[in-house]
Amino acid sequence: MTGRAQKRSSRLSGFYQQTLAQRVATVVDWAGLDEAERAVLESSGGLMLAQAEHMIENVIGLYALPLGIATNFLINGVDYLIPMVVEEPSVVAGVSYAAKLARAGGGFSTSADEPVMIGQMQVLDLADLDEAARRIEAERERLLAEADCCDRTLVSLGGGARGLELRPFPQTPVGPMLIVHLLFDVRDAMGANAINTTCERLAPLIEEITGGRVNLRILSNLADRRKATASCIVPAEALSTETMSGAQVVRGIVEAAAFAQVDPYRAATHNKGVMNGMDAVAIATGNDWRALEAGAHAWAARGGRYTSLTEWWEDEAGNLRGRIELPVAVGIVGGATRVHPLARVALKILGVRTAGELAQVMAAVGLAQNLAAIRALATEGIQRGHMSLHARQIALAAGATEAEVGEVARRLVQEGQITAARAEQVLRELRGQGR
Repeated sequence: MTGRAQKRSSRLSGFYQQTLAQRVATVVDWAGLDEAERAVLESSGGLMLAQAEHMIENVIGLYALPLGIATNFLINGVDYLIPMVVEEPSVVAGVSYAAKLARAGGGFSTSADEPVMIGQMQVLDLADLDEAARRIEAERERLLAEADCCDRTLVSLGGGARGLELRPFPQTPVGPMLIVHLLFDVRDAMGANAINTTCERLAPLIEEITGGRVNLRILSNLADRRKATASCIVPAEALSTETMSGAQVVRGIVEAAAFAQVDPYRAATHNKGVMNGMDAVAIATGNDWRALEAGAHAWAARGGRYTSLTEWWEDEAGNLRGRIELPVAVGIVGGATRVHPLARVALKILGVRTAGELAQVMAAVGLAQNLAAIRALATEGIQRGHMSLHARQIALAAGATEAEVGEVARRLVQEGQITAARAEQVLRELRGQGR
């Protein structure tokens, strides 16, 4: 994470009350976007069919999702505006409010490991598992040197092979198996292509050395050498509500966190809240959110039982403290991060300079999103704010125009009938059509 000084603040009071045009102008000014980049924001993401045709197969169209901006984030003393692509109501508002709470305690402190990914090579048909492992150990330097031949540019930037690890499995459904792990520093890339290419190159050499047969050779999405952490302190007084003291809210959040620690049924939903935030940033920046999910959930089950990705506790002063640690394999070069026009703009808004910095920001967002969810659960309940936003979606689905959405949603919430049928009825009444 950079320690660069900034005079600007992500504490944008009343940002949500601005018009769409005003919010765009604020972010354009914040990030120093040029006219072309501003046009991307205002053109459903800027991706053209001709570009999409080269990204995936069998393209027939484009699918747009909302891009929102989370405010209030102070991470290692640096202010960030966080681009988030998500369709679920209350996510952006919730994480912005949680960041405001954390800001009252000094913001988020984060860290990240070096960007080391794991490539796996599955060696089968071995006469002697121990002997095969011994031979690989004897050829370790040769294998690492060969790995560095795959991407000289990456090596020149400080990346490359970092080590080998051997994982023998004497008994499997297909016989003895030796898994060779290549540890590879991918710098500012997510690293899948670099890892897979390198493993492909090493496979024939592994076969020559061991006398076995290499079947799979591919990266692991359990990137446990590439973790990010985030922590925060929230003063108890910042958590007080009209009906609950700060101490009561702290206790409620700690109790909710304990529920997720001991029960995998609750942990799954608890962690989904974490990923609500992290996935939204991953999508905005063109990163692989499925890989992020796979690594996070595997990490949550690393002890043999699925549990919470976060910890929340009350400190000696009565304040709330939280922490998250999980694998975050993301990049700022290569793939959709550079192909998708909106991903490039999102990265510029975010202002991150390395993949490690992006990973730390995402960890902070995950912790904040978790705080937003369990605070709501422990106080007024998750539905209060969520349903008011959901009502707007129902109104839109019923055919309400931009001018009608607010009134239709207000009536649905007031009546407690947030259904498609009632929205259609309210809309007819507004338009003087009766029943």
